[in-house]
Amino acid sequence: MTILVLAEHDNATLAVATAKAVAAARAMGGDIHVLVAGAGCGAVGEAAAKLDGVGKVLVADNDAYEHHLAETVSELIVHLAGGYSHIVAAATTTGKNTMPRVAALLDVMQVSDITAVVGPKTFERPVYAGAAIQTVEASAETVVVTVRASAFDAVGDGGSAPVEAVDFVAGAPKVRFVSRDAAVSAGPELANARIVVSGGRALGSEDKFNEMIKPLAEKLGAAIGASRAAVDAGYAPNDWQVGQTGKVVAPDLYIAVGISGAIQHLAGMKNSKVIVAIDKDPDAPIFAVADYGLVGDLFALVPELTEAL
Repeated sequence: MTILVLAEHDNATLAVATAKAVAAARAMGGDIHVLVAGAGCGAVGEAAAKLDGVGKVLVADNDAYEHHLAETVSELIVHLAGGYSHIVAAATTTGKNTMPRVAALLDVMQVSDITAVVGPKTFERPVYAGAAIQTVEASAETVVVTVRASAFDAVGDGGSAPVEAVDFVAGAPKVRFVSRDAAVSAGPELANARIVVSGGRALGSEDKFNEMIKPLAEKLGAAIGASRAAVDAGYAPNDWQVGQTGKVVAPDLYIAVGISGAIQHLAGMKNSKVIVAIDKDPDAPIFAVADYGLVGDLFALVPELTEAL
C-alpha cells in the first residue's frame, strides 16, 4: 500500500498543512510519497523530503503548475494515480478545489474532511456542523481523502527522502489564471496559528473591529479571525472567517470577542484547547463551550485586557 500526499505550498515555502496531511497518511499505514507541483518549487521539494515518514518526494516543476489550478494539478495526479492506493490532501482551499476533480476523473467517491483514521480505509468525519461524527469506509480501489488539518498534529523534520523529478506536463486547461487578491495580515496564518483572536458583529463597525481586535492580537502574537456576521457586515475580509463556511481552527488559545456563538461558528473553533469568550450576554451560546468567560462591555474590557497584557 502506497499513499500519495499532495503538498500545499506557495512555490517557496511548504505549508504546515502538508505535515498534518502526512500525519494522517502515516495513520493509514504504508509507504508515503509527497507530490510537489509548482514552478520554481525546488526548495519546497527539499523541505518535503525532511518530513518524518516520507519515503519519496515527486517534484513536478513546470509553469503549467505555477498557480496550482485544479485543472492541471488534477490531470497530473490522475497520471500518477495508478501506482497508489490512497491519494491524500489537506482540506484547504487548494485541496478542496483539486481533490473532488481527481475523484471524479478516477470515478471514485471522495471521503472529505476526515478528523481521525480508524483503519486503512475507515475514517471519521464531522457531520451536521460538527454535532455528530460519522464513521465511513471507502470501498473504491483508489481512496481519495481530504484531511482536516486542525485535527492532526504535524509530523516533525527528521527524514531524508529521495527527490525525483516528474516530467509529465498537463495539457492546456480551459481556464486561465488572472490574478490573486489575498488579505494581508501581519500576524501568523489563521489556519495554523497557536493563538487566535476573533471578533463578531457586536463590535459594530470595521473601525471598532480594528481598534479592539488588532491591538489584542498583536500583544499575543495571534492570528485574527472573525464570525460570518462580522465578515458579512464588512468588518473583516473573507479570509478571516472562522466557522462551518470559513476556516476550521484548533489553536492552543481561542479568544472570541463579541461573538454570540451560533452553531456554524462553533463548528469552526470548538476543538480549540482553551476557549475564552467576552460578551455582554451571560446566556450567549459561546459560554457553553468556553473554558473562561468574561461578561461585560467589550469596549471597556478588551482595552483593559490589552493594557494588562
